Amino acid sequence: MLVNETQTTPAVTMNLSLEAGSLFDPADKLGLSYFLARIIDRGTTRRTGDEIAETLDLRGVSLGVHVTRHRLALSCSCLSEDFQPVLDVVADIIREPACLEEDVITRRGEILTSIRQDDDNPAVQAIARLMALLYGADHRYGRRGKGTTESIIRIERAALLGFHQDRVVPATLSAVIVGDVAASAAVDTVARAFDGWHVTAAPAPPLNAPEVATSRRRDVLTMMNKAQADLAYGFVTIPRADPAYHAYWLMANVLGQYGMGGRLGNSIREQQGMACYAFCSFEADEIPGPLVVRVGVNAANVDRALESIDGEIARMSAEGVTDTELDNSKRYLTGSLPRTLETNAGIAGFLQSVERFDLGLDYDQRLPSLLDAVTRGQVNAAAAQTLSPERAAVAIAGPYEDQGSTPS
Repeated sequence: MLVNETQTTPAVTMNLSLEAGSLFDPADKLGLSYFLARIIDRGTTRRTGDEIAETLDLRGVSLGVHVTRHRLALSCSCLSEDFQPVLDVVADIIREPACLEEDVITRRGEILTSIRQDDDNPAVQAIARLMALLYGADHRYGRRGKGTTESIIRIERAALLGFHQDRVVPATLSAVIVGDVAASAAVDTVARAFDGWHVTAAPAPPLNAPEVATSRRRDVLTMMNKAQADLAYGFVTIPRADPAYHAYWLMANVLGQYGMGGRLGNSIREQQGMACYAFCSFEADEIPGPLVVRVGVNAANVDRALESIDGEIARMSAEGVTDTELDNSKRYLTGSLPRTLETNAGIAGFLQSVERFDLGLDYDQRLPSLLDAVTRGQVNAAAAQTLSPERAAVAIAGPYEDQGSTPS
């Protein structure tokens, strides 16, 4: 548990996270963790969904429930004077969700609608297909977090309660409290809210690193009724614990994040004017995570955009970054840190990451020096090791036909 006392406003943010993300879904019940996240706040064994909503609404609290590959998280902000009653409600939601049959039916319908919308969204389809190319469709990183129509239909109340019992357990609970509350009082309040909760987690499934790519892979989903094509292009990089993490972060920033989208945005969007968006993201995790380039273009420009991505990737791999680009990115990332930490919610999210990856409570203070210590040679080595058009995975979805593709 982490507590950060701030007195900027008389408010408190709580962020409670557990190891119950989508990678724990059974192969025949994909989307189970997402389903639980959608229903967990709809009532407990002690409170109905309406009672929960009324209690939170009267205090102006909006509870967010989010699920990622690794984590299920609940977060909200409230007035300092409401910290204990709000935390009591959130703890009850975490510990004893009812998952009533009527709510299961309602939420199942909503999830199925969301999946159908995703199936009709080129941007969502492109990234889903890219992750399957990078990790394999059966790998826990390559599977779809919401599941499929078939898997969601199979999920019944018993499966939700079973998943909760196996994965939502005190041993994996990470609580971060930020705001106008004394640390000792916050610790005592959290301890009381979860007192007597004794559940043992089921064994975690193995999570293997993906195979190293040796060739280019490509997947095209033709969707002729769309106005735009979406490209997702990427590589598997490194785990978060790798000493080269900050070099990779700077490399990704130069490539597609700095300013209006780094080199990619400058080339494809600004100079050539053929993309609605062009950027890249970098996500290192417990295993090697992805570096993903995202571009949205008119279908007539798909091949040109892909050639431009290949060109920028090849150039950075061969030549690396310039001193000016490296200095600018260091200043950009260092300057972004205060903005990240200017709200209680931002601090809470940052501290969750600090605790999860064991970065040290002074990581925010050390980060500027860690970035400053990265050399151009280290960044260029990261680019040379990872970036190669010949080993890229490419997924395209939209009004674009490729040899062997079949219109949807």
